[in-house]
Amino acid sequence: MCIMLVMSISIGAANIPPLEVVRTLMGHSVSGRWDSIVWNIRLPQVLTAIVAGAGLSVAGVIMQSILRNPLGSPFTLGISNAAAFGAAFSVMVLGTGATHTLVGDAVTISNPYVTTAVAFGFSLLVTAVILAFSRFRGVTPEVMILVGVAMSSLFTAGTMFLQYFADDTQLASIVFWTFGDVSRASWSELALITVVVLVSIIYFTLNRWKYNAIDAGDETAKGLGVNVDRVRGRGMICSSLVTATIVAFLGVIGFIGLICPHMTRRIIGDDHRFLITGSIVMGSLLLLCADTAARVIIQPYQLPVAVLTSFLGAPTFIYLILKERRI
Repeated sequence: MCIMLVMSISIGAANIPPLEVVRTLMGHSVSGRWDSIVWNIRLPQVLTAIVAGAGLSVAGVIMQSILRNPLGSPFTLGISNAAAFGAAFSVMVLGTGATHTLVGDAVTISNPYVTTAVAFGFSLLVTAVILAFSRFRGVTPEVMILVGVAMSSLFTAGTMFLQYFADDTQLASIVFWTFGDVSRASWSELALITVVVLVSIIYFTLNRWKYNAIDAGDETAKGLGVNVDRVRGRGMICSSLVTATIVAFLGVIGFIGLICPHMTRRIIGDDHRFLITGSIVMGSLLLLCADTAARVIIQPYQLPVAVLTSFLGAPTFIYLILKERRI
């Protein structure tokens, strides 16, 4: 991870020698230019990729576990789109952010707490619908995903409605912002995302044995003393909070929460004592690699990282659906 972090910082429109990156991080930089690029641009971006990847991945693990749905993730269940609508509503209607035309920072959020709270509120609406459908008998994973698609379409329409009444600057800014990218996060926004992700990871880790019990079936879990409804509800709420916080500042980054848990399961199995930690590492590495690739594909321009994660995630999603149908 440390080697990948240094390499990621060194790669970009202005390539920095890896040894110079190490010197800069240790406070021994000999170039003010490199010092500014590393501390003000590259390091916040790289750390944001690591934290956001970990958060989206662990949220996907928990959703797949408590819903017992291998296709579950914040993106496929519509939670990411709901959070994006909430954040856009907060910025454009409640005035919690400023929109402008600077390419690298099209939306500046002046009140991150209100923006996160509104995004979280709308994501909770989708969470409530998903939990309600999960109680119905005979609901297959495919049906749950169709519900997620319906909710995604609803909130995407809401975002389009807001865009229709926006002026040219607001429209361009919001569209660019919803692409999903880690390059726009500041140190203060990174700090807030990190706190939410760390607290959620601690909560999920403390309840890891309960998720193992739920994997064995609701009746088995209840026989072991697990309050299934409470664990399921709190797990979904916590996962929604992580998703809403990340989406509020970075936009929608799809499929990380779907791909990483499955990749980790193939390596270490389904035991949540190891699966949670493994998915955190996998999510961090995958989003970090995607962000690094986004910086070098069409230099000196940088693609939004969500473009690459979607290219990777779409065929994986189709494969998982076909696999479920065969089962």
